[in-house]
Amino acid sequence: MKQYFYPAVFHTAEEGGFWVSFPDFPECLTQGDSMEEAYEMANEALGLTITDRLTDHEALPVPSLPGQIELDDENSSLVVLCFDLEAYRKKHNSKAVKKTLSIPEWLNEEAMAKDLNFSQVLQEALLAKIQAQ
Repeated sequence: MKQYFYPAVFHTAEEGGFWVSFPDFPECLTQGDSMEEAYEMANEALGLTITDRLTDHEALPVPSLPGQIELDDENSSLVVLCFDLEAYRKKHNSKAVKKTLSIPEWLNEEAMAKDLNFSQVLQEALLAKIQAQ
């Protein structure tokens, strides 16, 4: 499991909410209406930046140490994000995998008569089952 730890600066936005910058990735900025949303968006933005750099065979910067980062004002906070590359890739991998399955003939006929997309129905059912556990 490959994890990366990078500092993020959470700035309080004048209009409300937060915007987030990354000292080690100047191109990476995001925002959120709440601290929770800003944190989630920051993790996604960091993931996109890291995976883009890795895909382009670019080196990742050495993470800045928290003590090296100066905050702009008293409305900014430093947070070190832990980014899990493996979990991010699993979440964002849309590669299809072919599965063969069997269902009763009558169910097949009913579903086809209603023009249901079998792959979509199976994906939705699997996601609902996973989220319920």
